Amino acid sequence: MRKNQIHQSNYIGASGERPSRRDLRASQEMSTQANDPRQPSAAKPFVAPAVNPQDLPVDYSGFIAVVFGIAGVMFRYKLSSWLAIIFCAQSLANMRNVENDLKQISMAMMFAIMGLVTNYLGPARPGTKS
Repeated sequence: MRKNQIHQSNYIGASGERPSRRDLRASQEMSTQANDPRQPSAAKPFVAPAVNPQDLPVDYSGFIAVVFGIAGVMFRYKLSSWLAIIFCAQSLANMRNVENDLKQISMAMMFAIMGLVTNYLGPARPGTKS
């Protein structure tokens, strides 16, 4: 016997003939409906639990913005100040707690702007050619 004949012989019923696809689908639907333990009447929509603002995860992009802003001011790195502005924008876009996050973002933005002003408008760094 070939593989197809063996496979088809598994579906032969008691009457000796092979059931149609519609009969197979109907029997599968009935067996799944009978064994389905879910109750559609007991289904409730998901409601997210309220989270205390102090329990929110840390805003890493805001923290990185502050670090880059301070590095831009202290070490006079232009790239660091520009990265601080980019991370400030990202933190502003993903702000969850307005009160705390706005303070952190504004501080990082001030450091970044101070770093850019001192880098581009301040006196040249010693040891660099201008």
